[in-house]
Amino acid sequence: MRLALGIQYDGSSWQGWQTQLSRKTIQDQLEAALTAFTQNAITTTCAGRTDAGVHAAEQVVHFDTLLERSMTSWVRGLNTHLPPSICVRWACVVPNEQGAEHEFHARFSARSRTYHYLLYNHPVRSPLWVGKAGWVFRQLAVEKMDAAAQRIVGEHDFSAFRSVDCQAKSPVKTMHSIALARHDDVIAIRFHANAFLHHMVRNLVGSLVYIGTGRQSVDWMAELITQKNRHLAAPTFSPDGLYLTKIDYDSKWCLPQESTSIFPYF
Repeated sequence: MRLALGIQYDGSSWQGWQTQLSRKTIQDQLEAALTAFTQNAITTTCAGRTDAGVHAAEQVVHFDTLLERSMTSWVRGLNTHLPPSICVRWACVVPNEQGAEHEFHARFSARSRTYHYLLYNHPVRSPLWVGKAGWVFRQLAVEKMDAAAQRIVGEHDFSAFRSVDCQAKSPVKTMHSIALARHDDVIAIRFHANAFLHHMVRNLVGSLVYIGTGRQSVDWMAELITQKNRHLAAPTFSPDGLYLTKIDYDSKWCLPQESTSIFPYF
């Protein structure tokens, strides 16, 4: 039997999703909870690996098991063994028949992914936003940031925003949309794409901040896409304000996905 789980987590105190020898990762904590609940070692596969300090409103994972329990039992049982910063929100049985069309896979069955980045834009830092939003003390021109962002919507080679450690086979991705909104001192940026490269969102945010502060022009983002040179773009921005907020799947999988109302900025 294959199960899918919807996971939320505050990544502030964790070293990212993927398992490490330190065992201080989301995957390690979830798999330890699965082992405690099922009394069997279980390996999970996620929709998208997040870095240290990055949060998730909706991460989706799958795993195989012979243990049959109600979906409520899976949710409550696993949460009993998880720390307060990690939570299973839902569980669902999914098909695992051989063949791409009949086998659910948390990563390969996903059609697109959405990330939000929150910026706290104020001359003085706020302790209430530490670990939850990136901080920019210079005034940001959101209209210029938005104009620059719209120039990179579509299918592009995003090498200029790709980490040197990125293992993706191709730097070409399709950015479906980018939206920006300011609410008082908080600026929210929503990125929706078929897939993302390692550090891609944080590198995009860094470059948008350069434009928002007037350090670079609105045309600069499009120039970076053309130049395909990571060294010409802005430094990688803080992970604090980055949230994986939605994984889109075909309706045939019948997943009880989370509402994005947790981010009421758009």
